[in-house]
Amino acid sequence: MTLIFIRVFFLLLSIILGFQIGSFVQAGELDFGIIGAAIGFIAAVAIIIFEFMMRKVSVRGLSSAVFGLIFGLIMAKLVSDTLSLLKLDPTLLYSLRVVLTLIFCYLGMVIAVRGKDEFNIIVPYVKFSRQGQKDDLMILDTSVIIDGRIADICNVKFLEGKFVVPRFVLKELQQVADSSDSLKRARGRRGMDILAKLQKNTNIDIKIHNEDFNDIKEVDAKIIKLAKVLGAKVFTNDYNLNKIAEIQGVSVLNVNELANALRPVVLPGEALEIRLIKEGKEYNQGVGYLEDGTMVVVDNGRRSIGQNVHVIVGSVLQTAAGRMIFGKLPEGLKNNKR
Repeated sequence: MTLIFIRVFFLLLSIILGFQIGSFVQAGELDFGIIGAAIGFIAAVAIIIFEFMMRKVSVRGLSSAVFGLIFGLIMAKLVSDTLSLLKLDPTLLYSLRVVLTLIFCYLGMVIAVRGKDEFNIIVPYVKFSRQGQKDDLMILDTSVIIDGRIADICNVKFLEGKFVVPRFVLKELQQVADSSDSLKRARGRRGMDILAKLQKNTNIDIKIHNEDFNDIKEVDAKIIKLAKVLGAKVFTNDYNLNKIAEIQGVSVLNVNELANALRPVVLPGEALEIRLIKEGKEYNQGVGYLEDGTMVVVDNGRRSIGQNVHVIVGSVLQTAAGRMIFGKLPEGLKNNKR
């Protein structure tokens, strides 16, 4: 609505200005005021149409081009002043100035636009904050939004900072929600609900980032690129994205690693009580799970499947997929069915 008001206001001002300029012209019996108003109207419409055509031009790309233009003008000025020390014909020197200005401005704008992703100092990414204060930006990927645990973490005020949801992540989330597969569709809609829940949470600041990297196809690569540009961390539970980001020097917050770190410590020799629910891979093993999902493998536990048993912890194995506990039944202990 604001843009419509600005356009209408600009159109009216153009008509009035054209009428005023036309009124100063006195030639014959023609009313140049009306002609000027018509010219003003046509010019304003043409500018508005041109503005519509520039909707896909990003502010960051435009600011990069301006930066390159200024740099090109400075370089052209330095080279031209150097050439002016030579005894050249004034007409030739003027021509060289114009040519050098054109060349350096073009090169400066092209180079700046191509490398716009590397500029952290240009207008869209300048952060105006007090000295000593720094905004911790965290980019959310699709997996961590669908996972949903981030909402609970934010509710207990465990994290501070600003969350950034890239537009291309929203697009991917929408594609999952619109999938023909019922399971994927349910996951996508859950992600949408979680995102809406995060936006309603007054304890956090979450923003939608509109910048896209059209030259990069993979969403994970786009996330890493955006994290480098913004100096942000990546919030995910995707193992592959985690490793790729770490290799490229991007800080990662992994929900699964946080969950593993918060699991109760279990030491060899301690006793646990679990319910065995299935057979293990090895002969005569039984398998059960703790409340946090940790797998417990019990030697000679096959005969107790379907029962609650007491287990003595033998060893704990930490893997990339999670934690596994290996134990055995106490000798001479009778396990009661429940």
